[in-house]
Amino acid sequence: MSEISTPSWFKTIVLLAILWNLAGIFNFYLGVSITPEQINELTESERNRLNGSPLWTTIAFAIGVFGGLIGSVGLFLKKAWAMFPLLISLIAVFSQMSYGLFFTSAVESNELSKYLLPILTILVAYLLLRLCNNGIKKGYIV
Repeated sequence: MSEISTPSWFKTIVLLAILWNLAGIFNFYLGVSITPEQINELTESERNRLNGSPLWTTIAFAIGVFGGLIGSVGLFLKKAWAMFPLLISLIAVFSQMSYGLFFTSAVESNELSKYLLPILTILVAYLLLRLCNNGIKKGYIV
């Protein structure tokens, strides 16, 4: 039986995905480790957003970034089990970002920049899931 070759760009994309998720984990850490003094230095709208977010959005953030990292490492190892953490990550990311887009003051500001990162984050999570699925179908992820 001949071995299915992995596309030449695969490793680069997966390494970028690992870096993306590590940046997400760093951002998560900054968010959960913020001190009251640092909160007081924020603008009023930033404080309201931070204090007004429900706990489940923080949990979804954690599941999204840690699931994305685990799934990306699975992709790097070319393992089909990566599909599960990537799917869970997509669901968590979509939930968290939907809250920020549709149920906060971001909607009122109507600025493109308020929509860009959440939409990009959902898109990256979706494309990683598709990458895994396509690799399984084509046989280079087992």
